[in-house]
Amino acid sequence: MPLVVMCGFPCSGKSRRTQELKEYILKNTDRKVYVVGDETVGIEQNSVYADSQKEKNLRGELRADVERKVNKDDVVILDSLNYIKGYRYELFCLIKHAQTPHCLIYCLTSPDVSSTWNNNRACEKQYTQQILDALVMRFEAPDSRNRWDSPLFTIQKEDTLPFEAISDAIFHRKAPPPNQSTQSQPLSSSNFLYELDKVTQDVVTAVLNAQKTSVPGDLIAVPEASEKISLLRHLTRSLNMAELRKLRRQFISYTKMHPTENIGKIANMFVQYLNKSIH
Repeated sequence: MPLVVMCGFPCSGKSRRTQELKEYILKNTDRKVYVVGDETVGIEQNSVYADSQKEKNLRGELRADVERKVNKDDVVILDSLNYIKGYRYELFCLIKHAQTPHCLIYCLTSPDVSSTWNNNRACEKQYTQQILDALVMRFEAPDSRNRWDSPLFTIQKEDTLPFEAISDAIFHRKAPPPNQSTQSQPLSSSNFLYELDKVTQDVVTAVLNAQKTSVPGDLIAVPEASEKISLLRHLTRSLNMAELRKLRRQFISYTKMHPTENIGKIANMFVQYLNKSIH
């Protein structure tokens, strides 16, 4: 499914534009349209956007939902802030792997207009002014010179969506070619999946056991890895089984698509992934 990425300040008209585009595509094509976004996963926005870890989890959940739905036939619209340049690049890598086109629709408003539209919302759907201001401050505007932000359609509040141009971008444009980092490769050996499962489970077990006697700032050695896991100095609690299992599942899913030729590297790769994820 071609991917349409919405982008803009909070309360900049993204959901309205999403609905307009969905109705146009359903009326003028035989394609299905799937909307993925903050509302579809049911978040409490002020709670999520006030907590960097919760927001990171939300982005991961939305990306995973897009990945499950995206292919070459119908349309997925990601209706969220998508205000971080690096996150939009991750989405670009995802569509390169799926070998399907994408485009970005930037709903451009001023902070004052977004604030006014926010105040006109129902109370339970409003951002607090503090959260709205913080998101506006952190916003990284798309740039059509970046391949992950192109093709880019910048829409102001009085504009009509350029439906034909958007349709041409997602239905008639060639998908970006996959590269070595995004294209699936055959499994490198017959026991790759067994080793991947065993090694990652051994690492999780080692972390759980080590945490019983470790304190924040300690380095944890794990089986078959030369690198060590660094517990955050500001981490005031241990990583629990559920968190480690989730990280393990994510790592396995990624590594199945990008298997290494050297099974002996799996432990170090997983350690690096854990260090990056818990930081």
